[in-house]
Amino acid sequence: MSGTRTLISPATLARPRGKAAYWAVFTGVVLLFALAFLFPVYWMVTGALKSPDEVARTPPTLLPAHWNGGGYTDAWDLMELPRHLENTLVQAAGAWAFQLVFCTAAAYALSKLRPAFGKVVLGGILATLMVPAQALVVPKYLTVADLPLVHTSLLDDPLAIWLPAVANAFNLYLLKRFFDQLPRDVLEAAEMDGAGKLRTLWSVVLPMSRPVLGVVSIFALVAVWQDFLWPLMVFSDTDKQPISVALVQLSQNIQLTVLIAAMVIASIPMVALFLVFQRHIIAGISAGSTKG
Repeated sequence: MSGTRTLISPATLARPRGKAAYWAVFTGVVLLFALAFLFPVYWMVTGALKSPDEVARTPPTLLPAHWNGGGYTDAWDLMELPRHLENTLVQAAGAWAFQLVFCTAAAYALSKLRPAFGKVVLGGILATLMVPAQALVVPKYLTVADLPLVHTSLLDDPLAIWLPAVANAFNLYLLKRFFDQLPRDVLEAAEMDGAGKLRTLWSVVLPMSRPVLGVVSIFALVAVWQDFLWPLMVFSDTDKQPISVALVQLSQNIQLTVLIAAMVIASIPMVALFLVFQRHIIAGISAGSTKG
């Protein structure tokens, strides 16, 4: 019987010195990665607590000489963060809801209903992933500026964010791959009990798809929250701009510490979202790795 070959043999790891060396290396690597990821966050949070002169000082200080939380209060008031955070929340929530409804319905139809030319449609959808996002900006803008058939403008309207967000080929494909792996026996049992296609989707498929729906939700929310170019083009009214655009538009005459504080506040919702739903994210990512 052949065993797995490693750099250090199991016999060496079983010895006290081997175990000590293993755990020392393991702990060092973990601490190194934690430092690499957490130090920028620490630097940004503490940077807002320093004075403008101290932030620009060379060499930089690791801790603020004088702790001052005024940067956060100034950012909240001077940059009108509550209004822009509310705008971002409305735009992100609408894009999330539209994606969840339409992408889920389309993925379920392509996976379980198997319409005519379904593979051709899926191939056309996946082909859009090869088109650079920048190449679609102008066609999207012309479309929302003069909506076909109804000839109305969606500029300065949240629908200009919601509707283009629906056409997300990656999330649709992610949902379809998950639906493909759902047990066929469960769906056939629902059909034998008299459930129609829509009832099967609502009562059977969606409850089983919570992990992947969580992943799609995170992707949808983060994409809108961090987007800059598209909201900048469609929202000329400053009062309706999201936080990503407002931070740039209002940063001209703002102190650096206030701007850093505003960026910290703007990042809190996404960090909190990840910390709350990290278990669902990991479960959703691993859900498609096994079949059944």
